[in-house]
Amino acid sequence: MIGVNDGYAGWPTGRLLSMAARLVEHEWESVLREYDMSSAGLVVLHTVAAGPSSQREIARAARVTDQTASHTIERLVRSGYVTREVDPGDHRRRVVAATAAGRTVYESLVERERTDPRLIAAIGDSKAELRAILLKLIEMQSEGESP
Repeated sequence: MIGVNDGYAGWPTGRLLSMAARLVEHEWESVLREYDMSSAGLVVLHTVAAGPSSQREIARAARVTDQTASHTIERLVRSGYVTREVDPGDHRRRVVAATAAGRTVYESLVERERTDPRLIAAIGDSKAELRAILLKLIEMQSEGESP
């Protein structure tokens, strides 16, 4: 167990954030593996949870290349979590939609993220100041980037 007395208290904030992110991500990845899911796959399911999206829209939302999104979507298709079909309105586009199994897995993972004590859920959504800081940091780092 890492403690403040291990020398981390003197680290710059950016390094602390990086360490915290790696530790949370490690735990989160172990949860995702239970569902045959990846972080990228979860982003896809999040994107299509509200309704079907094109591969390009998914890539843009995930901030990855179209090719990377395509590989992730293919894995989700094989797992039975999404379907990918030709858009009847534009045969050049592929439309991705969550299946019933995909929606169930997505809902289960959202619940785990909120309640699993191994995850950041332990601090809860009540830490509005931390959430605001993290959102601002993401916004600052994303300015000028093109997805």
